[in-house]
Amino acid sequence: MEIQAQINALINCQVEPKLSEMQELHKLILELMPTCKQWYFDGKNENGKKVAHPTIGYGNYTITYKDGSAREFFRIGLLANTNGLAIHIMGIDDRKFLIDTYSKTIGKAKVGSYGISFKTINDINLEELKTAILNRAKTKN
Repeated sequence: MEIQAQINALINCQVEPKLSEMQELHKLILELMPTCKQWYFDGKNENGKKVAHPTIGYGNYTITYKDGSAREFFRIGLLANTNGLAIHIMGIDDRKFLIDTYSKTIGKAKVGSYGISFKTINDINLEELKTAILNRAKTKN
């Protein structure tokens, strides 16, 4: 299945209000990153074991591992989880950056080292979320 079809299937399999909110966030991210590469990550590792929720990815950067190996991955991820929705902001070296920068201003959300999770977009400050996404979208790697 092509990536766009996988993305549409992931969004359309959600129940309301997640379905509408995922559509809105997907559109918002594409408006912020109009020329980005789009990804579909099924949440499985190379052995087929589920390690994450299926995720829509946007943009790209190179992950370099401690052993020197590297691979391409997405910068921004959008996913639905059991508690609501999450935006993952990948590749930030400072593991406290999101927490220190957005936890007090983003609204009712859990802010971690690489993600912002929330029950509904009505609980968060969308302008702050846009800023967080753009901050990562515009960095070099």
